[in-house]
Amino acid sequence: MKQELCTANYAGGWTFTVAGNANRKARGCGSGIYPITPQTEVVETVVALNEKGMLEKGRIFHVESEHSAMAACIGVSIEGARSFTATSSNGAAYMAENILCAALYRLPIVMQVVNRTLGPPWNIWAEQGDSLMFRDWGWIQIYCEDNQELVDHVLMSFFISENHKVLLPTMLCVDAFILSHTMMPTLLPTQEEADRYLPLLDLPHRLNPEKPVTVGGLTQPRVTASHRKDMERDLGNVFEVYTSAQDRFEEVFGRRPSDPIVGYKHEDAETLLITSSTISSTTRRVIDERRAKGEKVGMVRIKMLRPFPTESFVNMCKNAPKIGVLDRNTALGAPHGIAGIFAQEVIATLAFAGQKKFIQSYVVGIGGMDVTAPLIHEIIDELVCAETPGPSIWKGV
Repeated sequence: MKQELCTANYAGGWTFTVAGNANRKARGCGSGIYPITPQTEVVETVVALNEKGMLEKGRIFHVESEHSAMAACIGVSIEGARSFTATSSNGAAYMAENILCAALYRLPIVMQVVNRTLGPPWNIWAEQGDSLMFRDWGWIQIYCEDNQELVDHVLMSFFISENHKVLLPTMLCVDAFILSHTMMPTLLPTQEEADRYLPLLDLPHRLNPEKPVTVGGLTQPRVTASHRKDMERDLGNVFEVYTSAQDRFEEVFGRRPSDPIVGYKHEDAETLLITSSTISSTTRRVIDERRAKGEKVGMVRIKMLRPFPTESFVNMCKNAPKIGVLDRNTALGAPHGIAGIFAQEVIATLAFAGQKKFIQSYVVGIGGMDVTAPLIHEIIDELVCAETPGPSIWKGV
């Protein structure tokens, strides 16, 4: 890999391009693109690199809307070519019908979602509601902490999604501006490395003019139920294939990407914070400060939300009596006032596993508000002193 100082948007666009071009000896690649702040640089990068001749067997479709962008990706993918795009916020909402179709057609499309607050009122800063509204639609969802993790998982996502045991699309989620527009030293794969890492795409159900079929036609209830059950089964295969993707990555690049659930000083923690995305970086520094004072504080980062890595998560939380979940998202009107979506997942997962825990939900960073070290210190202080958990505590409101 070559190191460059770049934004997550540029890093995503670069890696999509070399990953797409790695399929040039098969059916090639293609992308439907439409700009929306703050993901525009992703698709601009893909276009610029294509104009420089980096896509030897690929086509970029400049379309009139996000709905059409995903429609173009579906057309590319169902023809057996590698496909990718990017979106944010209301662009994802406009794309919604075809986001669902991509999963139900079992197409291994990879999409970078730059998490931005849904409007109106209009807000261009970070919040996770745009990707989380699709959490149960059959897409793999990975929430990246930094630019390097995004790059690594663009490659891994094609590896995983295109595996015949999976054949489901992947969303790679990054926080708006905090990552999308922040430059940091990032290792970018060369074309030769992408070629070595990614096998050629062989989509078993790609369209074949010699054997014409109807795609997406009317079906019967039992067939639909069977189809959904197959998707659930194959989402369960993701963990096995993820490990294979890690193994291959280590073989090609000499380092190993982290697991779907990432623990930090969690083994003996008496107070455990559950985080995702960039909030995790700040939380890690706070934990180091508290540990230096002798306090047993730890963190578990949920990197993959779908499919949920239940066994790993339950194991990492088993020793902590008190848990606080930090959510940059909301589920309005939820039972018991638990307004954080990750908090709902945590509570349900640990309860079903028989772990009776003190779990407090915190809603933080809504609308792009900063989640600072002093705020995380405040949350830890509250957790240490609290006797019973309650509805979500909203910070900064």
